Amino acid sequence: MSVSPGRTLRVLRDRKPLVHQITNYVVMNETANATLALGALPVMAHALEEVEEMVGLAGALVLNIGTLSPRWVDAMIAAGKAANAGGIPVVLDPVGAGATRYRTETTRRILSEVGVTVLRGNQGEVATLVGADAEVRGVESIGAAGDGADLARTAARSLALIASVTGVVDHVSDGTRVLAVANGHELLATVTGTGCMSSAVTGCFLAAKHDESLEAAAEALAAFGVAAEDAARDAKGPGTFHANLYDALAALDPETLDGRARIS
Repeated sequence: MSVSPGRTLRVLRDRKPLVHQITNYVVMNETANATLALGALPVMAHALEEVEEMVGLAGALVLNIGTLSPRWVDAMIAAGKAANAGGIPVVLDPVGAGATRYRTETTRRILSEVGVTVLRGNQGEVATLVGADAEVRGVESIGAAGDGADLARTAARSLALIASVTGVVDHVSDGTRVLAVANGHELLATVTGTGCMSSAVTGCFLAAKHDESLEAAAEALAAFGVAAEDAARDAKGPGTFHANLYDALAALDPETLDGRARIS
Protein backbone atom coordinates (compact mmCIF):
# COMPACT_ATOMS: atom_id res chain seq x y z
CA MET A 1 0.00 0.00 0.00
CA SER A 2 1.37 3.38 -1.00
CA VAL A 3 -0.43 6.44 0.38
CA SER A 4 0.81 9.77 -0.94
CA PRO A 5 -1.86 12.32 -1.84
CA GLY A 6 0.83 14.75 -2.93
CA ARG A 7 2.30 12.32 -5.44
CA THR A 8 -1.14 11.48 -6.81
CA LEU A 9 -1.99 15.19 -7.07
CA ARG A 10 1.20 15.77 -9.03
CA VAL A 11 0.29 12.96 -11.47
CA LEU A 12 -3.24 14.35 -11.78
CA ARG A 13 -1.99 17.82 -12.68
CA ASP A 14 0.50 16.43 -15.18
CA ARG A 15 -2.08 14.24 -16.94
CA LYS A 16 -5.13 16.54 -16.62
CA PRO A 17 -7.60 13.65 -16.97
CA LEU A 18 -11.13 14.18 -18.20
CA VAL A 19 -13.63 13.35 -15.45
CA HIS A 20 -17.13 12.62 -16.76
CA GLN A 21 -19.78 13.61 -14.23
CA ILE A 22 -23.48 12.85 -14.45
CA THR A 23 -24.46 14.84 -11.43
CA ASN A 24 -27.27 16.91 -10.03
CA TYR A 25 -28.09 20.37 -11.32
CA VAL A 26 -27.90 21.93 -7.85
CA VAL A 27 -24.12 21.41 -7.73
CA MET A 28 -23.10 20.98 -11.36
CA ASN A 29 -21.25 24.30 -11.44
CA GLU A 30 -19.57 23.65 -8.09
CA THR A 31 -18.27 20.19 -8.94
CA ALA A 32 -17.06 21.32 -12.37
CA ASN A 33 -15.14 24.21 -10.84
CA ALA A 34 -13.71 22.03 -8.08
CA THR A 35 -12.48 19.60 -10.73
CA LEU A 36 -10.86 22.42 -12.68
CA ALA A 37 -9.32 23.97 -9.58
CA LEU A 38 -7.71 20.68 -8.64
CA GLY A 39 -6.16 20.30 -12.09
CA ALA A 40 -8.43 17.87 -13.95
CA LEU A 41 -10.96 18.55 -16.72
CA PRO A 42 -14.72 18.18 -16.14
CA VAL A 43 -17.41 17.24 -18.61
CA MET A 44 -21.01 17.26 -17.42
CA ALA A 45 -22.69 15.25 -20.19
CA HIS A 46 -25.93 13.50 -19.25
CA ALA A 47 -27.80 12.96 -22.54
CA LEU A 48 -28.45 9.26 -23.05
CA GLU A 49 -27.55 9.71 -26.71
CA GLU A 50 -23.91 10.57 -25.96
CA VAL A 51 -22.86 9.29 -22.55
CA GLU A 52 -21.37 6.00 -23.76
CA GLU A 53 -19.20 7.82 -26.28
CA MET A 54 -18.23 10.54 -23.82
CA VAL A 55 -17.20 8.22 -21.02
CA GLY A 56 -14.83 6.49 -23.41
CA LEU A 57 -12.79 9.70 -23.44
CA ALA A 58 -12.65 9.98 -19.65
CA GLY A 59 -10.31 8.82 -16.94
CA ALA A 60 -13.15 8.38 -14.44
CA LEU A 61 -16.94 8.53 -14.22
CA VAL A 62 -18.81 10.13 -11.31
CA LEU A 63 -22.52 9.32 -10.86
CA ASN A 64 -24.55 11.48 -8.47
CA ILE A 65 -28.27 10.90 -7.84
CA GLY A 66 -29.03 14.25 -6.19
CA THR A 67 -31.73 15.35 -8.65
CA LEU A 68 -33.20 12.20 -10.08
CA SER A 69 -35.26 11.62 -13.21
CA PRO A 70 -35.85 8.33 -15.04
CA ARG A 71 -33.95 9.39 -18.16
CA TRP A 72 -30.94 10.54 -16.14
CA VAL A 73 -30.92 7.19 -14.33
CA ASP A 74 -30.90 5.38 -17.68
CA ALA A 75 -28.01 7.59 -18.78
CA MET A 76 -26.08 6.82 -15.60
CA ILE A 77 -26.47 3.09 -16.11
CA ALA A 78 -25.52 3.29 -19.79
CA ALA A 79 -22.44 5.35 -18.95
CA GLY A 80 -21.56 3.05 -16.08
CA LYS A 81 -21.72 -0.06 -18.24
CA ALA A 82 -19.57 1.63 -20.90
CA ALA A 83 -17.07 2.63 -18.22
CA ASN A 84 -16.94 -0.96 -16.97
CA ALA A 85 -16.31 -2.21 -20.49
CA GLY A 86 -13.45 0.26 -20.89
CA GLY A 87 -11.85 -0.33 -17.50
CA ILE A 88 -12.73 3.20 -16.34
CA PRO A 89 -13.29 3.64 -12.58
CA VAL A 90 -16.78 4.62 -11.42
CA VAL A 91 -17.70 6.69 -8.35
CA LEU A 92 -21.29 6.60 -7.09
CA ASP A 93 -22.63 9.28 -4.75
CA PRO A 94 -26.01 8.01 -3.41
CA VAL A 95 -27.31 11.43 -2.39
CA GLY A 96 -30.27 11.08 -0.05
CA ALA A 97 -30.46 7.28 -0.21
CA GLY A 98 -32.82 6.33 2.57
CA ALA A 99 -34.90 9.50 2.35
CA THR A 100 -37.33 8.09 -0.23
CA ARG A 101 -37.97 4.67 -1.71
CA TYR A 102 -37.15 5.97 -5.20
CA ARG A 103 -33.68 7.14 -4.17
CA THR A 104 -32.90 3.93 -2.35
CA GLU A 105 -34.19 1.71 -5.16
CA THR A 106 -32.34 3.75 -7.78
CA THR A 107 -29.09 3.39 -5.86
CA ARG A 108 -29.61 -0.35 -5.55
CA ARG A 109 -30.40 -0.60 -9.26
CA ILE A 110 -27.19 1.21 -10.20
CA LEU A 111 -25.18 -0.99 -7.83
CA SER A 112 -26.72 -4.11 -9.37
CA GLU A 113 -26.18 -3.10 -13.00
CA VAL A 114 -22.89 -1.19 -12.83
CA GLY A 115 -19.57 -2.24 -11.35
CA VAL A 116 -19.00 0.66 -8.96
CA THR A 117 -15.41 1.23 -7.89
CA VAL A 118 -16.04 3.65 -5.02
CA LEU A 119 -19.27 4.37 -3.16
CA ARG A 120 -18.80 7.83 -1.59
CA GLY A 121 -21.56 8.73 0.83
CA ASN A 122 -22.31 9.97 4.31
CA GLN A 123 -23.00 7.58 7.16
CA GLY A 124 -26.77 7.72 6.83
CA GLU A 125 -26.75 6.98 3.11
CA VAL A 126 -24.29 4.11 3.36
CA ALA A 127 -26.00 2.62 6.42
CA THR A 128 -29.30 2.55 4.51
CA LEU A 129 -27.72 0.53 1.72
CA VAL A 130 -26.46 -2.18 4.05
CA GLY A 131 -29.59 -2.36 6.18
CA ALA A 132 -28.19 -0.59 9.24
CA ASP A 133 -30.09 1.95 11.32
CA ALA A 134 -29.94 5.45 9.86
CA GLU A 135 -31.87 8.69 9.64
CA VAL A 136 -31.79 10.72 6.42
CA ARG A 137 -33.83 13.91 6.13
CA GLY A 138 -34.11 15.20 2.56
CA VAL A 139 -30.58 14.72 1.26
CA GLU A 140 -28.89 15.26 4.64
CA SER A 141 -27.72 12.54 6.99
CA ILE A 142 -28.99 13.07 10.52
CA GLY A 143 -27.14 10.10 11.91
CA ALA A 144 -26.35 6.41 11.77
CA ALA A 145 -25.87 3.88 14.49
CA GLY A 146 -22.48 2.30 15.00
CA ASP A 147 -18.87 3.04 14.21
CA GLY A 148 -17.80 4.63 10.92
CA ALA A 149 -14.93 2.21 10.43
CA ASP A 150 -17.18 -0.82 10.94
CA LEU A 151 -19.79 0.67 8.61
CA ALA A 152 -17.22 1.24 5.86
CA ARG A 153 -15.87 -2.30 6.20
CA THR A 154 -19.35 -3.82 6.22
CA ALA A 155 -20.45 -1.81 3.18
CA ALA A 156 -17.32 -2.71 1.25
CA ARG A 157 -17.81 -6.41 1.92
CA SER A 158 -21.55 -6.40 1.33
CA LEU A 159 -21.44 -4.39 -1.89
CA ALA A 160 -18.05 -5.60 -3.21
CA LEU A 161 -16.52 -2.17 -3.70
CA ILE A 162 -14.50 0.53 -1.97
CA ALA A 163 -16.71 2.23 0.62
CA SER A 164 -15.80 5.85 1.31
CA VAL A 165 -17.88 6.99 4.28
CA THR A 166 -17.60 10.64 5.24
CA GLY A 167 -18.24 12.12 8.67
CA VAL A 168 -16.34 13.97 11.37
CA VAL A 169 -13.65 11.40 10.62
CA ASP A 170 -13.87 9.75 7.20
CA HIS A 171 -13.36 6.01 6.74
CA VAL A 172 -12.44 4.22 3.52
CA SER A 173 -12.42 0.43 3.26
CA ASP A 174 -12.01 -2.37 0.76
CA GLY A 175 -13.64 -4.82 3.16
CA THR A 176 -10.38 -5.81 4.81
CA ARG A 177 -8.36 -2.68 5.38
CA VAL A 178 -9.79 0.57 6.73
CA LEU A 179 -8.12 3.94 6.30
CA ALA A 180 -9.22 6.81 8.54
CA VAL A 181 -8.95 10.39 7.26
CA ALA A 182 -9.07 13.14 9.89
CA ASN A 183 -8.79 16.24 7.68
CA GLY A 184 -11.65 18.68 7.13
CA HIS A 185 -13.53 21.55 8.74
CA GLU A 186 -16.98 22.06 10.25
CA LEU A 187 -17.78 24.80 7.68
CA LEU A 188 -18.10 22.07 5.05
CA ALA A 189 -21.51 21.29 6.55
CA THR A 190 -22.73 24.87 5.99
CA VAL A 191 -22.42 24.92 2.19
CA THR A 192 -24.56 22.81 -0.12
CA GLY A 193 -22.71 20.48 -2.44
CA THR A 194 -19.48 19.93 -0.53
CA GLY A 195 -20.18 16.21 -0.30
CA CYS A 196 -20.76 16.17 -4.05
CA MET A 197 -17.50 18.06 -4.51
CA SER A 198 -15.65 15.42 -2.50
CA SER A 199 -17.08 12.76 -4.83
CA ALA A 200 -15.82 14.73 -7.83
CA VAL A 201 -12.38 15.00 -6.21
CA THR A 202 -12.50 11.24 -5.61
CA GLY A 203 -13.09 10.76 -9.34
CA CYS A 204 -10.11 12.98 -10.10
CA PHE A 205 -7.81 10.98 -7.83
CA LEU A 206 -9.06 7.65 -9.22
CA ALA A 207 -8.29 8.88 -12.73
CA ALA A 208 -4.70 9.46 -11.61
CA LYS A 209 -4.32 6.29 -9.51
CA HIS A 210 -6.90 3.77 -10.72
CA ASP A 211 -4.73 0.76 -9.88
CA GLU A 212 -4.86 1.59 -6.14
CA SER A 213 -8.47 2.58 -5.60
CA LEU A 214 -8.50 2.31 -1.81
CA GLU A 215 -5.52 4.60 -1.45
CA ALA A 216 -6.78 7.01 -4.11
CA ALA A 217 -10.15 7.36 -2.39
CA ALA A 218 -8.53 8.12 0.97
CA GLU A 219 -6.06 10.53 -0.60
CA ALA A 220 -8.91 12.40 -2.28
CA LEU A 221 -10.69 12.95 1.03
CA ALA A 222 -7.46 14.09 2.66
CA ALA A 223 -6.77 16.57 -0.14
CA PHE A 224 -10.30 17.94 0.00
CA GLY A 225 -10.09 18.13 3.79
CA VAL A 226 -6.80 20.02 3.75
CA ALA A 227 -8.25 22.45 1.20
CA ALA A 228 -11.25 22.95 3.51
CA GLU A 229 -8.93 23.70 6.43
CA ASP A 230 -7.12 26.30 4.33
CA ALA A 231 -10.37 27.79 3.03
CA ALA A 232 -11.71 28.19 6.56
CA ARG A 233 -8.67 30.07 7.81
CA ASP A 234 -9.75 33.47 6.47
CA ALA A 235 -13.45 32.75 5.98
CA LYS A 236 -16.02 35.05 7.57
CA GLY A 237 -18.79 32.52 7.09
CA PRO A 238 -20.26 30.06 4.56
CA GLY A 239 -20.08 32.48 1.61
CA THR A 240 -16.41 33.36 1.85
CA PHE A 241 -15.60 29.76 2.77
CA HIS A 242 -17.30 28.57 -0.42
CA ALA A 243 -15.28 30.95 -2.60
CA ASN A 244 -12.06 30.23 -0.71
CA LEU A 245 -12.49 26.50 -1.23
CA TYR A 246 -11.82 26.72 -4.97
CA ASP A 247 -8.72 28.82 -4.37
CA ALA A 248 -7.53 26.37 -1.73
CA LEU A 249 -7.94 23.40 -4.09
CA ALA A 250 -5.97 25.22 -6.77
CA ALA A 251 -3.25 26.20 -4.29
CA LEU A 252 -2.67 22.71 -2.87
CA ASP A 253 1.04 21.99 -2.83
CA PRO A 254 1.91 18.29 -3.25
CA GLU A 255 4.75 18.26 -0.73
CA THR A 256 2.78 20.22 1.85
CA LEU A 257 -0.24 18.00 1.26
CA ASP A 258 1.75 14.89 2.11
CA GLY A 259 2.86 16.51 5.36
CA ARG A 260 -0.61 17.61 6.42
CA ALA A 261 -2.71 14.63 5.30
CA ARG A 262 -3.95 12.75 8.36
CA ILE A 263 -4.47 9.27 6.97
CA SER A 264 -4.09 6.33 9.33
